[in-house]
Amino acid sequence: MSNASGGVNPDFEVGDLMVIVDHINFFPEHPLRGKNTPEFGPRFPDMSEAYSKELSQLAYDKAKELGYSLQRGVYAGVQGPTFETPAEYLYYRISGADAVGMSTVPEVIVSRHMGIPVFGISIITDLGVPGKIVADCFNA
Repeated sequence: MSNASGGVNPDFEVGDLMVIVDHINFFPEHPLRGKNTPEFGPRFPDMSEAYSKELSQLAYDKAKELGYSLQRGVYAGVQGPTFETPAEYLYYRISGADAVGMSTVPEVIVSRHMGIPVFGISIITDLGVPGKIVADCFNA
């Protein structure tokens, strides 16, 4: 899985690549809600390792070999279709997120439901960090 996301981790910069190690689901609906089709997967799939540690390690190894550095972090999935307010960026950071975006989480849930290993990476395309955003309401 790949996405463009807003960085809320103050150590991130625009252009960073973040390997997703976990996510927080802020979507109002769930992709597995409704009748389960057992052929596709279990009613309650295990999400304790939604992102494959093995696939992530391959990415770290390849990046090191090529001389690139990768960030790692937690992705917050939200509905959108707007960018977040400064207060929302702060809320997601306090909630444990390093980046926020409008995709990925439903696709990961469905993939894990079907037993498909997942690797996730975000490109940080904007920042929601105090002092790094245009509208700074954190100090209001």
